[in-house]
Amino acid sequence: MPEVLLSVHDKTGLVEFANGLHKLGWKLIASGGTARILRQNNLPVTEVADFTGSPEILGGRVKTLHPAIYGGILARDTEEDREELAKLNWQPIDMVVVNLYPFEETISKPDATLSEAIEQIDIGGVTLIRAAAKNHQRVTLVCDPGDYGWVLARIQSGRLSETQQRNLAIKGFQITTHYDSLIAAYLSGTKVETLKLYPLQKLRYGENPHQYAQLFGYQHGQGPLGGRILQGKELSYNNLLDLDTAWRAVVSFEKSSIAIVKHLSPCGIASAALLVDAYEYALASDPVSAFGGIVAANSEMDAETAAAVSQLFVECIIATGFSPEALEIFAKKKNLRLVEMPDLEIEPEVEYRSITRGILQQSVDRGDPLEVEWRVVTETVPTTAQMDDLKFAWKACQHVKSNAIVFAVNEATVGIGGGQPNRVDCVVMAAQRAGEKAHGAVMASDAFFPFADSVEKAAAAGIVAIVQPGGSIRDQESIDMCNQLGITMIFTGVRHFRH
Repeated sequence: MPEVLLSVHDKTGLVEFANGLHKLGWKLIASGGTARILRQNNLPVTEVADFTGSPEILGGRVKTLHPAIYGGILARDTEEDREELAKLNWQPIDMVVVNLYPFEETISKPDATLSEAIEQIDIGGVTLIRAAAKNHQRVTLVCDPGDYGWVLARIQSGRLSETQQRNLAIKGFQITTHYDSLIAAYLSGTKVETLKLYPLQKLRYGENPHQYAQLFGYQHGQGPLGGRILQGKELSYNNLLDLDTAWRAVVSFEKSSIAIVKHLSPCGIASAALLVDAYEYALASDPVSAFGGIVAANSEMDAETAAAVSQLFVECIIATGFSPEALEIFAKKKNLRLVEMPDLEIEPEVEYRSITRGILQQSVDRGDPLEVEWRVVTETVPTTAQMDDLKFAWKACQHVKSNAIVFAVNEATVGIGGGQPNRVDCVVMAAQRAGEKAHGAVMASDAFFPFADSVEKAAAAGIVAIVQPGGSIRDQESIDMCNQLGITMIFTGVRHFRH
């Protein structure tokens, strides 16, 4: 009869999991509080004190710390170890189900005292995790209630694979690493940033074939970007970067919207009442660059939009969902990757970027702060239609590499320029891409104009309204140029660089 040791603070899913193991013939061993819950639910359980022959002491501070427990966990699957346990009249333990005291939750409370925090430093739980993880070739470690379901299903159908055993052990070591770092930071009075990352997938290569690459996630077993791959080839390193850029861009808008991204830069963004119209407008912004790009939709991809997208070669499509008809259309393109996202959230609240011998951290740019008020600084004021386009262009340019310039008409980009060392070149790029479509369009700039030359170039292309942060010592020169040319201009007071 296999034996499982259960010692958990978080009782979520405990009874259901233990009951499932019991029905499969497992013997349940549990520490005080855990045993009490199982007994209340009519499950036969042996208390740790009875298993070891030693009572809990020091008010529960010492429960599982006993050679009978750790001998049972650490015994290898060898004749010598089995014989040694038998001589001591101890039994091997085949699974350890454990989670830790809520130290992080305790210290997050503003009124938490040092003594309260110290009482939430788990000793036995951490030791159980390490012991089971060390001997994962024989012992199954389950330290996350979120794993109960699939672990039980796997045991019901046979046994866990070596890879699954190893991944559970890795999760255990990641949990104890995070836990210990929190304790050390709290006791030393310093703030130590820790990242819990779970290996999700080894990638074929990085940006180039000679570079190694791997995908990590913040949750064990999650899909890329937290989504689900529905079809297509394996996602590459570059695919994932472009998918992230496209998704961040498209979820900025409330209307049905499409973003098309190529090499980390949007080449078309549009919003419309119908998703298919948004796609056609986004594609028209730069159809040459869109070839081989990434398409993102902030709503379900319907059949009409799918039919339109299928006329263009694209690498990946990411959306909140795909209608059955859309899936049928895309199924004809076996290499096309489809990623379904569960919601429109961008998580976590911070983003990281590695630099030589360090990591940069910043909060996610979610657009203008609520307290920001736009200010018309020219003699001419924007019309209602122009204001709608200015708001759209302002959001769109936040996802273009600095120095970002966006030309837009009817809530669709018609020209995009970015990623150049000077802003006026980006205005010229956007104008060249827009061509005749720039006449009557609006322009957004992610940062201020250091000189009035950008305004002159925009006006020559046909721009009639501009939105920009303002803040240059030469702002008045740009304002005067707008007044001279009959262009309306708005200052937002907020910059949106994207490097």
